[in-house]
Parts: sequence; structure tokens; C-alpha cells
Amino acid sequence: MSPFLLKFVSHQKKFKMSPAAKYAIRAIKYFFYFTFLLALFLTVLVLAGVVEGNIETMFRGGYRSLLSIALMFICVSSVYPIFGFVRKSAIVPGEYRDIRDGIVDAMESRGYVLETEEGENLSFRLKSTLNKISRMYEDRITFTRELGGFSVEGLRKDAIRIIYGIESRFRKDEE
Repeated sequence: MSPFLLKFVSHQKKFKMSPAAKYAIRAIKYFFYFTFLLALFLTVLVLAGVVEGNIETMFRGGYRSLLSIALMFICVSSVYPIFGFVRKSAIVPGEYRDIRDGIVDAMESRGYVLETEEGENLSFRLKSTLNKISRMYEDRITFTRELGGFSVEGLRKDAIRIIYGIESRFRKDEE
């Protein structure tokens, strides 16, 4: 990744993007991610000698198939951000000053570091560079304070795991 792009991606929090712009950037990232995975998969097949290295013999339609594959990737990547990212509520009873440290500890135990804290809103990023790259730098989890807990936003699988972990942690602390 170029140094400029890496700097832009890592300092993305300074820019206030509209939801439509975030969605478009995520869709473009997924298009390139799917394309990279296909190229990697095909390279492994060619190096293993399973298929020839010629596109005309690799795909039934030859080079015309690449257009079909690209259109399919465009369709999938344009829909994927709808299902891949979520905003869900986490029920965490208590005053912010009493639960803040527990949330930060829970996130740190999952490999996240506190990025920003604005009032009662928290933002976390993954500590591991390898995990950041595997998530295409879409690793931010935000906690927005709401009545009875927080609204948690991020990658669906990460946000749901974090919500269940934090809710069960604070339920155990209450008992």
C-alpha cells in the first residue's frame, strides 16, 4: 500500500464522511479485495499445475469471462457493506464513570486499543496490523452512549461478539 494511502486510511477518523461516502469506499475496497482473492486463488492453481496459465483455457469464455466475473464482483461488493456492517445496542447499566474502565479492559482483552474518547463516546481500533489489513482497515468499533447502554457500530461479526462479551461481563459484575 502506498504511504499516502496508508496515512489517509489510518487518519480516516479526522475526516467526517457522509454515510454514502463510507458506503462507496467500503464497496470499492471489497471489489478490490474479491479481485485480489481470485487472483491469489488462480495463482495457486497455476503454480500447483492444476490449470494452465492461459486465460483462454482457464475460463470457458476466455477473456470475455473476466468481464462477467468483474460484473459479479461489482454486484456482490456493492451489496456487501449492507450486511457486513451493523449498528446495534448493547445494554450496559450504570453510570459512565463506573463502566468505562470495564469496557476499555474488555476491548483491550480482544486486541483493541482506545482511539478516541469524546464525552461518553468511545472509539477503538485493532492493535495488530495484520488484523487491520485483513479487515481492510475497517476495524473501528465505536461506542455511542445512549439510554441504558451504548450503540455499537462496526463490522457485524466483531460488533456482535463484542456486544455479547460486554453484556455478559457486566451481568456477571452485577450478580
